[in-house]
Amino acid sequence: MSSRQLSSRRLITAACALFALAAGCSDSTGPGGSSPADETYAASLGVNIGAMTKLSNDLYIQDLVAGSGAVASTGHSLTVTYTGWLVNGTQFDSNVGKTPFSFTLGDPRLIAGWNQGLAGMHAGGTRRLVIGSALGYGSDGSPPVIPRNATLVFTVQLISVQ
Repeated sequence: MSSRQLSSRRLITAACALFALAAGCSDSTGPGGSSPADETYAASLGVNIGAMTKLSNDLYIQDLVAGSGAVASTGHSLTVTYTGWLVNGTQFDSNVGKTPFSFTLGDPRLIAGWNQGLAGMHAGGTRRLVIGSALGYGSDGSPPVIPRNATLVFTVQLISVQ
């Protein structure tokens, strides 16, 4: 497989993972679900839950760079670069240095943690999202990469809002 085909395949895999149906993902942590406030994070992630803004028990955000462009809101097309990690520091996905990812904020195929956590962000900004399993991939996970009931950490740079 050529490097171009491999790169395209990775992008498709990333898009499929991010657009995985949120079946089984509710708005609150159920039995066996993860709780971001109770996790131990790898030091390499730089996560300090106490310094983050709590949007719900399953979603914490932190603006690492405040953007000054258009504001992301439901129905707008966003273009981003991102990296996702498990709490142990294992990187499971990234499109940094590759083709940016574009999607419509509010699309039900996107994990709820992104739909809720990117709203209000300004273009040009970078935001850290810590997403409990109820707003991520739930009790099923996204095998083989994302385990069941996983808390996820994303760093997302918002390139543009259309």
